[in-house]
Amino acid sequence: MSSTRMSIAAVGLALLPLIQAQQPATSDPGNLPLTTWKCSTAGGCVAQDTSVVLDWGYRWIHTVGGDQSCTTSSGVNTTLCPDEATCAKNCVIEAANYTSAGVTASGGTLTLNQYVQSNGAYSNASPRLYLLGSDGDYVMMQLLGGELSFDVDMSTLPCGENGALYLSEMSATGGRNEYNTGGAKYGSGYCDAQCPVQTWKNGTLNTSNQGYCCNEMDILEANSMANSYTPHPCSATDCDKGGCGFNPYAQGLPNYWAPGGTVDTSKPFTITTQFITNDGTKTGTLTEIRRQYIQNGKVIANAKSSSGLDSITQSWCESSDSSAATFGGLTTMGQALGRGMVLIFSIWNDNSGFMNWLDSGSSGPCSSTAGNPANILAQNPTTHVVFSNIRWGDIGSTFTNPGGSSSSSSSITSKVTSTTTTKATSTTTTKTTTTKATTTTAAGATQTHWGQCGGQGWTGPTACASGTTCQTQNPWYSQCL
Repeated sequence: MSSTRMSIAAVGLALLPLIQAQQPATSDPGNLPLTTWKCSTAGGCVAQDTSVVLDWGYRWIHTVGGDQSCTTSSGVNTTLCPDEATCAKNCVIEAANYTSAGVTASGGTLTLNQYVQSNGAYSNASPRLYLLGSDGDYVMMQLLGGELSFDVDMSTLPCGENGALYLSEMSATGGRNEYNTGGAKYGSGYCDAQCPVQTWKNGTLNTSNQGYCCNEMDILEANSMANSYTPHPCSATDCDKGGCGFNPYAQGLPNYWAPGGTVDTSKPFTITTQFITNDGTKTGTLTEIRRQYIQNGKVIANAKSSSGLDSITQSWCESSDSSAATFGGLTTMGQALGRGMVLIFSIWNDNSGFMNWLDSGSSGPCSSTAGNPANILAQNPTTHVVFSNIRWGDIGSTFTNPGGSSSSSSSITSKVTSTTTTKATSTTTTKTTTTKATTTTAAGATQTHWGQCGGQGWTGPTACASGTTCQTQNPWYSQCL
């Protein structure tokens, strides 16, 4: 992740005060339900009672029993909030307005809009959200020796936009304490590898003006023109802010990730990321981060670098990132993944750098000025990203190989399930396979369980595998469930 992600704060200040009082005004934070699935090779995928919570900076903070703002354009009202205890006594925070924040959720589908329209005019939303468990704490995904899969539609994201899904080692409670009783339910406790300096640090007033660093794994930072996935490990005092990212365009493959490309970004697709350990266990040392895509019934292997690598390894990190060894590289990243990290969703653009680090120059085909937010607003005011079908768990448990195989020299392990039905019994046989070689098309025009089966612009399979039906999630996306 580029340090320009912190431009989210600047964007937010123009929209809503990016700080939070510590006491909730209501017992119901009004968060949006979002079904996700936790998977195992033994038990398959089980639906989870999860929701998404908007970052605490998108909420109204005001005096108890009144409507005076406890914040100013430059921070807190120091009269009302000279310290955390006094601020907690004087101020309350309201539940978020997800509509004005540009966020909708339905079933297992989450849509984030960069801009929202009101009275005929668009304003910036740029939401950031976290996955919350039914216990009121963040879901701590333990992905070491495991994998994460999800579907994404970023067809409307032009140059300069960033639809991001990533992990940060935030506190599970959001820093809940006597002055911050709402905690994670109100979206508190954000941190990342850019060590952001915020008015509030992990739920308390940041009177020392310190940055808040934590390990970060960027699963996806992308628009329709370019993408990157990047580990950002940290030490006790600092982080590998640049990281050892993998960007196909930067490896001389301009048509790999593009509208109409190998991964056709004009249509939805599935992303699977695996965190491989040295001994194949969930307690080993992280040695490799593998990636594959599934689209239109095809498995698409990760792009291959100019040096012949098609995954992130320690040697890749040390050759592409001068700071990798300093911060422990994949070993440190793996330790954080083993402890558990919070899943984060965001959409944002960049008023200062125009997202050039992601999609311009050697990183992508966009001009140095194409990502100017003024251009995006004028030309693409409805730009948005759709995340759906979020599944995590054992390696090989979160996706079904549709019959194709990857063109990668390294492999993605998948669970292939076949069902034979007779009059008396239904028998299911599961086997683990390792896929290699070339990208091929699945036999027939039947979509797999969890796969896309319809929506505006969809040209892939519309018939679903036995036992599932095509169900509409939104105008752009229908899914085999």
